[in-house]
Amino acid sequence: MPTERFQFTGEGGHQLSAALELPDGEPAAFALFAHCFTCGKDTLAAKRIAVALAAKGIAVLRFDFTGLGSSEGDFANTTFSSNVADLVRAADHLRSVRKAPSVLIGHSLGGAAILAAAGQIPEARAVVVIAAPSDPAHVTGLFREHIDNIRTEGEVEVSLAGRPFRIRREFLDDIAEHELMKDVTGLHKALLVMHSPVDDTVGIDNATKIFVAAKHPKSFVSLDHADHLLTKPTDALYAADVIAAWASRYIDAAKPAKVVDLPEAPRQVVVQETRKSKFNQTITVGPHRLVADEPVAAGGEDAGPGPYDFLLAGLGACTSMTMRLYADRKSMPLDRVTVTLKHSKIYAKDCAECETREGMLDQIERDITMDGALDAEQRKKLMEIADKCPVHRTLTSEIRIVTKAID
Repeated sequence: MPTERFQFTGEGGHQLSAALELPDGEPAAFALFAHCFTCGKDTLAAKRIAVALAAKGIAVLRFDFTGLGSSEGDFANTTFSSNVADLVRAADHLRSVRKAPSVLIGHSLGGAAILAAAGQIPEARAVVVIAAPSDPAHVTGLFREHIDNIRTEGEVEVSLAGRPFRIRREFLDDIAEHELMKDVTGLHKALLVMHSPVDDTVGIDNATKIFVAAKHPKSFVSLDHADHLLTKPTDALYAADVIAAWASRYIDAAKPAKVVDLPEAPRQVVVQETRKSKFNQTITVGPHRLVADEPVAAGGEDAGPGPYDFLLAGLGACTSMTMRLYADRKSMPLDRVTVTLKHSKIYAKDCAECETREGMLDQIERDITMDGALDAEQRKKLMEIADKCPVHRTLTSEIRIVTKAID
């Protein structure tokens, strides 16, 4: 089975080293794997699970977090939050070059990071955590005797698994702020918890807390007799077998259903905060993923269109599409439609034809350019058709918005 090796840009701007394990044929799905604390993409568990899943048709992307393995950057500058951000970047890269991951897998602290990142990867349907702590701060137990010095001196070199790593005060502060159980209770994705009852690094009670906090669908599989790092090949292969069988239900569910001889049902639009900045949002519509933000002047970072920009875009697209349908049906020589829109607030008293006479009103200016050898009558008719587009009718009619809180 082929392995593609490449680099992508992490959250801190560093080049991160990645490997994509591919099946011999077309992948049934793509998965993203997060390795354990201070480990790397080529640890025995990560590689064995990735290769075994690829053999079952699931492509797996694994990568070295910033400052580890072959990735650029300084480990001392990383935090739990930066690891989560790198996971989101990895999913973004996979989405851009192949397909977004529908399965997320995390081992040890990588499992905690996967749980924290899952909400920012809307295409993911199934989440798997292996030997994961219920609180990211659990990892500080590996160097508990150095914590006071780290807080006092700001940075201390510690030995983990026989290798030196520099841990900074910022790492401790960041990891203490995360409330992972909130991410678990708000996961809204299928969850598989895998843990060994004899794990002496991350106790089985962590699996219990994660499982109890999660909402259904959720599953637990015991990795009997396995150590924390799944160093025995049979343990890693067993984990891969279980993951592939369990995830198959959700991989199938992630595929769009084909409807025959029936009108297509309206697609849901899902908008979710990314928490990358004050206003940054992801917008998911079926297989499509967009980004929304506010301009810098409004307190955002201008990483994407604003809410009113999307409103105008919807009206403009509907206008152009409606005109195109009519022109083609009537065989009009319409080459191209360009719709330019602007939203503003005006005083009601300045609008002679408006019913409202006091206060401010919303005004949308829509300029339409029609290219083609159209005569005056055809242009007039197309302008009339523009006002009949469904979004135009929605915006100019009575609208009922039903809002409810979902637990």
